[in-house]
Amino acid sequence: MTTKTGLPWPDGCLGAVSLTFDDGRASQLQKAIPILAEHDLRATFYLNPKGDDWLDALAPWREIARAGHEIGNHTIGHPCSKALFDDPGLRCLERMTLAEIEADIVEASREGIPEQAEFSFCYPCYQEHVGEGLTRQSYVPVVARHFIAGRGQGERGHNIPATCDLAYLYSWKAEFLTAPTLVGMAEQAATLGRWTIFTIHGIDDGHLPLSEVAFRELCGFLARQRLPGAPTDAHLDGAGGGSGEADRSLERVIHHEATMTRSSLVLLTSW
Repeated sequence: MTTKTGLPWPDGCLGAVSLTFDDGRASQLQKAIPILAEHDLRATFYLNPKGDDWLDALAPWREIARAGHEIGNHTIGHPCSKALFDDPGLRCLERMTLAEIEADIVEASREGIPEQAEFSFCYPCYQEHVGEGLTRQSYVPVVARHFIAGRGQGERGHNIPATCDLAYLYSWKAEFLTAPTLVGMAEQAATLGRWTIFTIHGIDDGHLPLSEVAFRELCGFLARQRLPGAPTDAHLDGAGGGSGEADRSLERVIHHEATMTRSSLVLLTSW
């Protein structure tokens, strides 16, 4: 069913927020997970399963998956554009083919969490191309073929349910943002009926940090404004004028987020 505003959220819900983390940093285990647990929130953690000790490194993430969080695919090699680096010899997207990026992605899923039937994907460096110039091609169709959704970055960090491309969803970069700014972005999701996604790297850690204070404030807000007893079988019926196929796809994502990952999609109510 849709809300009175005609948006594809369960009754009483005005919008939604997802918390996503990139690169499997230690501060996510040490700081983010305990704060999420304090507020009974779930998140998605995008990992790069590489290295000789990967199976050992995977052990804490298996526990996190069993606690209800989603483990997502972030490729094995984390390839980005050569334009970000001074060294022209580095492995980069411009030197990869669609077949090569697909092989990397598939291998990352195979090395991930076998208990998890479906995954979402996170574009390394938010970039969705291989090749350059006349040979440049988008690998969004590859992601659409293998995953329930793909997270990138767009003009804004909130997604319009009726028109968003689930294979390349927009997100806000959370690094260096203050608590009032983060809470304001989350409030905007409910005000506009949008799905806001936050991209987080380290908590007080690394070159793209979000402060523990700001993250804790955001989690507190989401916990207070979360829709109580949000249903996990929300149905869409042409909400917002979107196509039936698009609506069914978004319904699948909502069901996946709410059921398979125990509500990592935070449904917001009014305040």
